[in-house]
Amino acid sequence: MIAPRRIDVDVAPMPYGVTIGSGLLASLGERLRADLDPGPCALVTDEGVAATPHADAATDGLRAAGFEPVRVVVPTGEAAKTPRVAGFVWSALAAAGLGRDRCVVAVGGGAVGDLAGFAAATWMRGVDLVHVPTTVLAMADSSVGGKTGVNLSAGKNLVGAFHQPRAVLADVDTLTTLPRRDVASGLAEVVKCAVLADRAALATLSQNAVALLKGAPGPLVDAVSLGVRVKAEIVAADPFERSGRRALLNLGHTTGHALETVTGHGVLRHGEAVAIGLVVAARLAAARGSGPADLVTTLEDLLIALELPIAVPDGVDPEHVVAATALDKKRAAGERRMVLPTLDGAEVVPVTDDALRAALA
Repeated sequence: MIAPRRIDVDVAPMPYGVTIGSGLLASLGERLRADLDPGPCALVTDEGVAATPHADAATDGLRAAGFEPVRVVVPTGEAAKTPRVAGFVWSALAAAGLGRDRCVVAVGGGAVGDLAGFAAATWMRGVDLVHVPTTVLAMADSSVGGKTGVNLSAGKNLVGAFHQPRAVLADVDTLTTLPRRDVASGLAEVVKCAVLADRAALATLSQNAVALLKGAPGPLVDAVSLGVRVKAEIVAADPFERSGRRALLNLGHTTGHALETVTGHGVLRHGEAVAIGLVVAARLAAARGSGPADLVTTLEDLLIALELPIAVPDGVDPEHVVAATALDKKRAAGERRMVLPTLDGAEVVPVTDDALRAALA
């Protein structure tokens, strides 16, 4: 049995803890009793997770501690993040008679967390939220930081709110039902965090690559803990994206989001696109002389070991990728701005079309 890790996220008005371990779902309700009163609650999950043992285990864990979960099942993936589905969740909360003193428990990946978090943020002007992430990406990234939202036809996450959870419980045993490719994709965000704040961890991730992809609990707990620790430190310093510190979490994402757009959402996993973006960012930094010269090779070797891509897919025109970065939210005064690694962290700097073309080649 692996001893659970707890990482505190120090945000106002109410700090919260992220518990990471193996075999935690059975004690979900008991762990929540320290922060929440037992009674009715909503358990929001998606059709994919509902078909695994995880939703049942979370439900049983809640009931064992006196909670009364009402299950709300939504579509899988980005199809859940729409105003229509948000309305469905609100209606389910109303039918369950969920008052302001109750909570919403999100069991699933990032899309479920974003949707359930948005529903919790807006139901009766805000009720408690608990995240039980079931993907590496959700554990190490999206469940921490308080971002919630739904998509519109005009773009992703255009409607949302900051709503910090009361608690996050990440049970790495839930990852055993994921395809290997999805585990690898989520690990790209952990690699990003290592580049931002713990370069020494890159070697450890490389050494553990095979074990991570096989779902070994110990290395997964270590990897998720790394991602949570780094994100918690950045979120605590900039909880509402006002100081610019939180923008550093977009390392690899300017190119990554552009690749997702150009290839069509779903062709590349998010983490696969971010992996390519990390290599591009390292190349840009090396060309500027502001980043470590050996980081490109280090990243390429690690990402290959994690079965992640390191180059723009065949058939994708780099010019289309360059053009797609024009929609990046860090763009200011008509200038593309990207997060690039430095010798000891990262910085947001302007990047020209020609520089980006060269890094994409």
